[in-house]
Amino acid sequence: MIGKRIRMQRLFNRSTGRSFIVPLDHGVSVGPIPGLVDMRETVDQIAEGGADAVLMHKGLVRCGSRDQGKDVGLIVHLSASTSLSPRPNAKTLVASVEDAIRHGADGVSVHVNIGDEYEAAMLADFGRVASEAEFWGMPLLAMVYARGPRIKDEFAPDVVAHCARVGVELGADVVKVPYTGDVDSFSRVVESCCVPVVIAGGPRLDSPEAVLRMVYDSIQAGGSGLSIGRNVFQHKNVTAMVNALRGVVHEGLTVEEAALRLKQ
Repeated sequence: MIGKRIRMQRLFNRSTGRSFIVPLDHGVSVGPIPGLVDMRETVDQIAEGGADAVLMHKGLVRCGSRDQGKDVGLIVHLSASTSLSPRPNAKTLVASVEDAIRHGADGVSVHVNIGDEYEAAMLADFGRVASEAEFWGMPLLAMVYARGPRIKDEFAPDVVAHCARVGVELGADVVKVPYTGDVDSFSRVVESCCVPVVIAGGPRLDSPEAVLRMVYDSIQAGGSGLSIGRNVFQHKNVTAMVNALRGVVHEGLTVEEAALRLKQ
């Protein structure tokens, strides 16, 4: 479908086939944390650094919309839950593909936590959104994590591979999963998917260099980029951090070369 192909090219660099996405959807889950207060400023910094897209809920689009500065792709997130809920891992749909189209989005995303008691409802929502996205030619990113009473280690390679495969088999065009911690195991995750796999950032890491290393290693394993939020928008210099990560994803920089951009 030409519509989906055009939109995918807005989200993925044509030269590298990779994408650098910065999710900004945390406000629903945990409130207006640092970095997500002045949304126009944050989006400006991310765009200036050279990210390919930002990801946010439909109501936030008006807060981050700008009339100047560099362009950046938009993914509208359709799933939500809050940390105040007794079931914070149970995501529910709060928007539709048509909502995203009306907001000018280049893609949509859904979040599924397999292993949760409400897994069945989340999978049903995922399947429905995948059908709607296919109908409209809208790229779909699926964030699939293993979180529930039977999950002993959500970063275990076989668990992450299962998450990624769920995303592929239910119709996602891009799958977002945690990094497994080493190149060999993550390469096996990527090998089992016929669509791009990008890594999540998770909680803030101890150092920017650790983030750069994680992204670099995921690329060496065949990954197609990243969708990292707090380790980007909560950095003391957002634009520099984005520029450094872009160097790894799109310019072939080593960790050491990219880290130099944080000191400029």
